[in-house]
Amino acid sequence: MNLPSAFEEKMKYLLGAEYNNYLDCFDEPRHYGLRVNTAKISVEDFLKISPWPLKKIPWIHNGFYYDGENCQPAKHPYYFAGLYYLQEPSAMTPADRLPIEPGDKVLDVCAAPGGKATELGARLNGTGVLAANDLSNSRAKGLLKNIELMGIGNVLVLSEEPGKLIPYFTEYFDKILIDAPCSGEGMFRKDRKMIRAWEEHGPDYFAKIQKSIITQAAQMLKPGGMILYSTCTFSPEENEQTIEYLLEQYPDFDVCEIEGYEGFAFGMPEVTASKDKRLSRTVRIFPHRMKGEGHFLALLQKHAAADSDTLTASDVKNTTGRKKLPEDLTDFLADIRREFDPGRFDIRADKVYYMPEDLPALNGIRFLRTGLFLGELKKKRFEPSQAFAMNLKKEEYPRIIDLPVSDERVIKYLKGETLDVEDLVSPKEKGWYLVCVDGYPLGFGKLAGQVLKNKYLPGWRWQSA
Repeated sequence: MNLPSAFEEKMKYLLGAEYNNYLDCFDEPRHYGLRVNTAKISVEDFLKISPWPLKKIPWIHNGFYYDGENCQPAKHPYYFAGLYYLQEPSAMTPADRLPIEPGDKVLDVCAAPGGKATELGARLNGTGVLAANDLSNSRAKGLLKNIELMGIGNVLVLSEEPGKLIPYFTEYFDKILIDAPCSGEGMFRKDRKMIRAWEEHGPDYFAKIQKSIITQAAQMLKPGGMILYSTCTFSPEENEQTIEYLLEQYPDFDVCEIEGYEGFAFGMPEVTASKDKRLSRTVRIFPHRMKGEGHFLALLQKHAAADSDTLTASDVKNTTGRKKLPEDLTDFLADIRREFDPGRFDIRADKVYYMPEDLPALNGIRFLRTGLFLGELKKKRFEPSQAFAMNLKKEEYPRIIDLPVSDERVIKYLKGETLDVEDLVSPKEKGWYLVCVDGYPLGFGKLAGQVLKNKYLPGWRWQSA
């Protein structure tokens, strides 16, 4: 393995006697991870139906290894039902170690492609709000798809430079996750192309970006709130030194202990100018110590403030009012076994959204989605969306076509084909049906004459190999 000499010298310094063990891990196979989406299915229930043998990732409660050489979980109907997310094992750690509570307002600053955001959303379980942001508009589109696929509805999907969000969200969020853009040294084993990228843009380049992002995020955190900062690199400039910079700029922050695991390594205060002992509470993940790639994590808490009357973004509500809703929409929603707050509906250009509570006004920033996109009003009829289908549970909707995973019509549906369902419905039935696989929603179809017109979103369709 040809590693840049500057990188080798750094790793010798960081690892000492363990350096050769680190080099040996480059000859080991990479590890493939699957994280169960607990917004849709419990870990126990998924293990009962898993199509492949899985092995527990010991430090992630809903994470599992699978055989990536012989299994294709991205080509299985359960993937299209949003029952799991495919993610590198170490990369599951940041979202797992940020302590989310029901009702939290949570920001994922650099969220694409959505591995961490979807776990944060699952743990919110439909409460509070998840703001998932990515500066790249094209990456944010992929982020939106993954969030909708996982059935998360209490969401904002934004595409902005983090500093531009500050006036809208000053001291608004309870929890913030920063999976910062970095030099990617921890991914060298998984993706050898990262070495060339490192030679073009190394730690110094990214450290400036990271210091900017973390101090911007600090301004959006409520007093008493928590930030989880992570990278997939080993560089002290991007890790402990970035945390040191935050502590210098914002003395009202402290470093918290992170729930441990026997393979975790302590952070290294000695690589900083201050030698601040609090930095030993951060965590380094080295690939020769555990079955995952390289990572760094720091859990930070902002000191709680004394009571004050200061107005913050959380006091500015973006309410849509309790205007009368279109009859076609209310007729459709009347059949759904779920409580809706009339004041949280927002209708824009015939598109209907169900908004999270207590949002600030968002005029002037770029977003791809605000709230759960329910569907569209078209010529006195309401057409439900793919996002709404994925957000529903089977028991919430009265008209179901539930196919076993072995039924060939599952793949036909995912390919966008019309389905013959005369064995499942009576000749007189019609209207919108929720198509499920083994009880888990895939999307909508419209029934007429025992033939189901496919409404599966074209951009999501099954692509033949």
